Amino acid sequence: MADETEVRAAIAAERHDLATLLTGLSERQWDTPTLCEGWRVREVVAHMTMPFRLSTPKFLLELLKARGNFGKMADRSARADTAALTSGELAASMADNTGHAWKPPGGGFEGALAHDVIHGLDFTVPLGIGRKVPEDRLRIVLDGLGPKNLNYFGVDLTGIELRADDLDWSFGSGTPLSGAAQDLLMILCGRTLPEGHLRGDTAGRFTR
Repeated sequence: MADETEVRAAIAAERHDLATLLTGLSERQWDTPTLCEGWRVREVVAHMTMPFRLSTPKFLLELLKARGNFGKMADRSARADTAALTSGELAASMADNTGHAWKPPGGGFEGALAHDVIHGLDFTVPLGIGRKVPEDRLRIVLDGLGPKNLNYFGVDLTGIELRADDLDWSFGSGTPLSGAAQDLLMILCGRTLPEGHLRGDTAGRFTR
């Protein structure tokens, strides 16, 4: 199991890699729809970098305005930020905060890494650029998964075993649903994927 120093190094490396990737995108690519329903690449990146710009008092105020609905608050903030910030500024926000110490409530630094990895896949997968999350980072995220993830995202995997074909990793039991570990991670997080990412009799349930 990775210690805090290793996890924080993984976070910094992941943000650095994503910032480098974002710097090379065209404006058309920034407007590509992502795996997050209703969000383009720019909204996802605005959401990922929101903790770097939003102080705790401001966060609580925005959450209060949304009547405690974090999803509504996050959507409102992402759209406001994309209206105020250019794609270059959003990429710079990622690059300038690789070592930022933000942690999601109750999630620790492992949760911060999961946040970056998952949302990074939210836009790299539909962009079709074939980015592979380095195994050491992906392992930390996968090791932190459990039933709470299914409950949070409302995913029903009854009778299905997620079985990675690029790592020694599986989740659940039943009919095999195979694919790259990072793609199966997205299934656990309630996403549906483009065709060709999954294999198995139930692949259609999780494919766009």
